[in-house]
Amino acid sequence: RLQMCGGFPWCIASIPIPSWAKRVFPDVPESEALERLWDAIFSAVRISGDGKCVEKWRAHLDTLAERLEKMNALNFKTLHYTNALGTDLTVELPEDHVWEAGNDVTLSGQNYIANIPTEELFTSPLKTGVNGVVYASLPLAHDGCVIEGFHFVVREGKIVEARARKGEEALRAAISVDEGAGYFGEVALVPYDSPISNQKILFYNTLFDENAACHIAFGEAYPCLKGGQQMSKEELKERGLNDSITHVDFMIGTRDLSIVGTTRDGREIPVFVDGNFAPGI
Repeated sequence: RLQMCGGFPWCIASIPIPSWAKRVFPDVPESEALERLWDAIFSAVRISGDGKCVEKWRAHLDTLAERLEKMNALNFKTLHYTNALGTDLTVELPEDHVWEAGNDVTLSGQNYIANIPTEELFTSPLKTGVNGVVYASLPLAHDGCVIEGFHFVVREGKIVEARARKGEEALRAAISVDEGAGYFGEVALVPYDSPISNQKILFYNTLFDENAACHIAFGEAYPCLKGGQQMSKEELKERGLNDSITHVDFMIGTRDLSIVGTTRDGREIPVFVDGNFAPGI
């Protein structure tokens, strides 16, 4: 609970091991696969050997901060997602929601980056405010199973239908671990043109794959409300956020993804055009 509320700094990162490398690069010898995975990770985290990694990260965080400020100022009521896969999903955002980015600050004021790599802006949806159909754009590696070609039908926030070409039983189990697992807890914006996406590699690791595309998570919501880090779990639930013991990200972004935001005064504003942030955001 302290981790979710900024009680202390933390970080998730991954380094290659032979079995993971062979999963990502199955057609090359183990030693070469390991080297290629190292190179892919270095590229994903902006390490190029020129000694400018920290400088590049500061510039990246500045870009995220600029977009964050714009998204919070727009104060959208809903986001409407569509693409050629068949996604047609409307996500209502709670009142006083806030967008956050890959860098964060603890309750005591210490800056940190929780996920390396990170490309996202994210917030929490209104638990009962998600409606439509959403298709995954990449396979999901979860609990040792790879789930492929899946989609959800959602009504008033609840997943009422789950279908998968492969791994459907595992998918159904994932959304059934508790009541909240069948609702959503995060929506995240990631440009299709990103260091992870541009490599066209499936990492079989959510830390990397979620940063390849816009994603949504079913399960626990982050306290993305004004003053949310100081609220109790009961207060967050009263404000419309989801509660669960799980939090599973799956990718929905595509090259043709469109997201249109509707502000609380009824204006429709493009947020994503052709898979990337719209001009001006």
